[in-house]
Amino acid sequence: MIDERPVGQGVPAIASHTPRTHVPRPLRVLFWWLFHRVGRWRFEGDFPDVPRLVIVVAPHSSGWDAVWGLAAKIGLDLGIVFMAKQELFVGPLGWMLRRFGGLAVNRSAPGGIAEQVAREIRASDRMWFLLAPEGTRRRVEQWKSGFWKIARAAGAPVLCIAFDYPTKTIHIGPLLEMGPDLDADMARIRAWYVPFVGKNRGTV
Repeated sequence: MIDERPVGQGVPAIASHTPRTHVPRPLRVLFWWLFHRVGRWRFEGDFPDVPRLVIVVAPHSSGWDAVWGLAAKIGLDLGIVFMAKQELFVGPLGWMLRRFGGLAVNRSAPGGIAEQVAREIRASDRMWFLLAPEGTRRRVEQWKSGFWKIARAAGAPVLCIAFDYPTKTIHIGPLLEMGPDLDADMARIRAWYVPFVGKNRGTV
């Protein structure tokens, strides 16, 4: 069973407050095998023991990031939530999105997406919300500030996670509280990502 594997060997520790989705064990084993054995990926670091947080992932330079990220999420049974436009949540696709952590958002709602997500986090006993602050797979000079707005409005810390393709490692980084200075928070977060390289590029 995945939870019984020793930590410190590419498998992160799962804390008691970690949201879980209770994926059936055979499916967990299959996806961890794809992530760890087929993809040759591993983790560096452990997840924090907090019930609510905002996860930022970078560099996001390839569609493969979602493939390996989803494999890790299912393999470790992590209840990580990501947003998608509400129009997608219909029929079988809608069921799959909800089953694997999709959160429907109304892009035209008053208050914007950040307030919708922050409200969901505040109302949840446990919720880990993930997004890519670059907002695109292309190289960008400026990151979007949505994660900062969500974290501030929800009163939740930010967890930094990085894909490093040269070493096939997903690094679990620092847990940071967001202050009133957006530029200062953005600078210290982006500085942490400098050493890591995605499939097609690094970060600026």
